[in-house]
Amino acid sequence: MEFLSYLISGISLGSVYAIIALGYTMVYGIAKMLNFAHGDVIMVGGYISFCGMMYLGLNGWVALLLAMAVCTVLGIIVEGLAYRPLRQATSLAVLITAIGVSYLLQNTALLVWGATPKVYQSLIPLTDASGAPNALRLMGGRLSISYMSLLTMAACIIIMVGLTLFTSRSKMGKAMRACSEDKDAARLMGINVNTTISVTFAIGSALAAVAGVLLCSFNPTLMPTTGSMPGIRAFTAAVFGGIGSIPGAFLGGLLIGVIEAMAKAYISTQLANSVVFAVLIVVLLVRPAGLLGKYVPEKV
Repeated sequence: MEFLSYLISGISLGSVYAIIALGYTMVYGIAKMLNFAHGDVIMVGGYISFCGMMYLGLNGWVALLLAMAVCTVLGIIVEGLAYRPLRQATSLAVLITAIGVSYLLQNTALLVWGATPKVYQSLIPLTDASGAPNALRLMGGRLSISYMSLLTMAACIIIMVGLTLFTSRSKMGKAMRACSEDKDAARLMGINVNTTISVTFAIGSALAAVAGVLLCSFNPTLMPTTGSMPGIRAFTAAVFGGIGSIPGAFLGGLLIGVIEAMAKAYISTQLANSVVFAVLIVVLLVRPAGLLGKYVPEKV
């Protein structure tokens, strides 16, 4: 029974990683750049929803919509000011810029909200009025799944299916796939590449806001560095599943969450991160493109 509890905990945590990884993989798949500031957009989403609930008196769901709107605009601004001028630059220049944007967001949050951790109010209360866990009980009460975990898993599945349908059937999704294949050819076919990439950043940033709210609902401590480590784990998940692949990001996030939960339960809390990255290294040695990634030979 303990194993099932750890497994469910890992899947719910992995669902948050998967949502973050979907944002990573969308941006990389279309724009071919690694947005390492993505984790800090998660933090901004958490702070915006926190302010909406605490200072504006908004309902948690309305605060989530506010966070999504603000992060969407933030993603478009970051892409337009920081990344668009580097469209033809080397990948190293883009990487350094992404790190700079990450530190800019962290230090801006430090100036605006301070270094004191904020106590976040969960989207769904973790306990009921009597103080008992607010959870679905199975197997005669021996196994319980919190409603917050169920919400997170459902949100992850819905987002993954929605993105898959969006990229395969919508006009903008087809434009994204065309830009992913060849930006110059897409431009010759009448596709506005800049607008397409901006929409991609907007979608990724909105997903980051959702992930920030879900992450803070599980871990109610909010601070300027909240998104750093989850962002790194989610990037690991995207690489693990095959960066650029939406199903790969989904699978990678779930597996990373389960591996982390099992490592903490059966090996060591301190060694959990080491176990996660060790598994990643082993997988990449066997499948360099990730579990669901495809190796594309470079044509000369």
